[in-house]
Amino acid sequence: MAKRDYYEILGVSKSASPDELKKAYRKLAQKYHPDRNPGDQQAENTFKEINEAYETLNDPSRRARYDQFGHASAQMGGAGGGNPFEGGGFGDIFGDVFSEFFGGSNARSGRSRGGQRGADLSYSMDLTFEQAAFGYSTELSIPRLDECDQCGGTGARSGKDIEVCPVCQGTGQQRIQQGFFSVATTCSQCRGSGKIIRNPCSTCSGRGRVQIKKKLKVNIPAGIDTGHRVKLTGEGEAGAGGGPRGDLYLIINVLAHPIFERDGYDVYCRVPISFTQAALGADIEVPTLEGRAKLSVQAGTQNDRIFRLKSKGIAKLRGSGKGDLYVRIQVEVPSNLNQKQKELLEQFATISGEEVNPIRKGFVDKLKEFF
Repeated sequence: MAKRDYYEILGVSKSASPDELKKAYRKLAQKYHPDRNPGDQQAENTFKEINEAYETLNDPSRRARYDQFGHASAQMGGAGGGNPFEGGGFGDIFGDVFSEFFGGSNARSGRSRGGQRGADLSYSMDLTFEQAAFGYSTELSIPRLDECDQCGGTGARSGKDIEVCPVCQGTGQQRIQQGFFSVATTCSQCRGSGKIIRNPCSTCSGRGRVQIKKKLKVNIPAGIDTGHRVKLTGEGEAGAGGGPRGDLYLIINVLAHPIFERDGYDVYCRVPISFTQAALGADIEVPTLEGRAKLSVQAGTQNDRIFRLKSKGIAKLRGSGKGDLYVRIQVEVPSNLNQKQKELLEQFATISGEEVNPIRKGFVDKLKEFF
């Protein structure tokens, strides 16, 4: 069977940069690694194919020969020799990949550093506008994997039921030959724990962890907004084999408010006033996050005029002070007038005259200039 093109194997273009090659290799190596596909011969063959492709394309001189002669370049020699784990090549990339596989274990030393870190969890949390503005304390029920109380996380019925793994002799790792070099990988028998459980715990079936719902008291700081995250360190899932807990992230979503809108730490709202109040001026009450406040509207106030109420906005999340409240005036034009009201407005229009209306007069003058 003809060998596949190396660029096709890695899923990159022929102009791919070294960083793009490395990224593609790491992604595929994690997917097809034998530890993640036990007993899958096809995955193992693909993993070897991926290694061969990256080994060639990662070396500039070998890549140049491959681009010119294809797979026949392998017969031309000049591989360069030396230790493939030195010089920022495979050593770096395998260190990264195996670190992800083994949850931070030191693959090169051949020793597991004790357990796998628990998974991080995320929880979507809805807050009202006021809860986000002023802060909020509540209790949540979070489903997560916790250490089994029956066996203390060991997964065994008793300490006598735990034995040293005969394959790796307790190291948690074994070596796999990949072409002309070998790499340390997690033991396929004990999954890196270095131990074999002969009689598993009846509560957790040997897993060492059980699914529970954990009640947590959480405090949401004032000023938080949609998209912010609150990190609760060590409140994620319990680690396997005695590893540390993961973290819990609360993903915040602030619900819309019927009156207020938010822009950063500033708050906006619309306040309707009557035609008479706008024309003659008035002292009105406007809503704020903390209750009502008085606002003096000057005579002749126009529609959409904005008034600023300093420090009536939202508390700043990582700083002192508050944002401002901006009140946009909405002048309501009277409708459904009775006969008396119409007569009075008509008298007002007659007395005023359209030409004395400063806004309209200015517009008419500009219109005449335009034509």
